[in-house]
Amino acid sequence: MARRKYTTLPADYTVCQHGDCPMAANCLHQQAYTTLQESETFLQLINPRKCTKSDKCKYYRDSTPVRYARGFTGFQKKMFPEQYQTFMWTLIEKFGRNAYYERRNGTLILSPKEQETILAALREAGVTENLPFDRYEEQVNYCD
Repeated sequence: MARRKYTTLPADYTVCQHGDCPMAANCLHQQAYTTLQESETFLQLINPRKCTKSDKCKYYRDSTPVRYARGFTGFQKKMFPEQYQTFMWTLIEKFGRNAYYERRNGTLILSPKEQETILAALREAGVTENLPFDRYEEQVNYCD
């Protein structure tokens, strides 16, 4: 099953209670703890003994917003028909038919990893020009 994409803080997000960690100011798990303890009855807590309270913590998750994209309907206009067919079928094989169209028309948001997959499919189809996605959004990356 595909992983859910969260664009807002999920109620079941794993939290860290170490507010004294030097990484806490920029760690999503610590920020989520502060936010979710106000609204939720139950929290999913990272075992406090497993956190290192240092910049080497394996549970650290950066809270800096990430650039997501929506849609690539404009790509077809910039490609030859044969290139577009190769591009389209490469992505349909990767994502499936419905998911391809949801990504193409912007219904599904595209993570940086998916953007790279789509751009790699462009290169595989022989497109050398850098084509922009239809639009971009800055959002916190809770899931990828």
